[in-house]
Amino acid sequence: MTVGSFETTVEGDGLRIGIAQARFNEDVCHGLLAACLAELKHLGVADEDILHVTVPGALELPVALQKLAETEQFDALIAIGAVIRGETYHFELVSNESGAGISRVALDYGIPIANAVLTTENDEQAEVRMAEKGADAARVAVEMANLTLALEELAESTQEA
Repeated sequence: MTVGSFETTVEGDGLRIGIAQARFNEDVCHGLLAACLAELKHLGVADEDILHVTVPGALELPVALQKLAETEQFDALIAIGAVIRGETYHFELVSNESGAGISRVALDYGIPIANAVLTTENDEQAEVRMAEKGADAARVAVEMANLTLALEELAESTQEA
């Protein structure tokens, strides 16, 4: 038996990326977005191939991502948000449900979604993590878009043979 492998790339030229960003915890979300956009540009994704939408908070991200996915215009999506622990159970609810919703959209629509929704204990942790998490989301989106496109081409060529 021969084992093959596929090396993914982080070359973003020609990829279309949709970004859904929560506005709650605005400063952190702006930091995540700025780092994400800078990295997308570094990877070769053109400004005109990026669509950015905002929603009130992390719980609304899955609906926006679903609507973006339904257009079939994007190679990958990115979810940006920040859920910072407070004194109530609300932190767990928002963290768990937004994460589950994001995963569900990815699986239901077969589209990669980079989850850059920070879940931290406090503002300081979020501020320390926002630049790296935003840039990481861009790299994940581009790499997974390239992998998905390559695997779709493989499936098509196998069906034609």
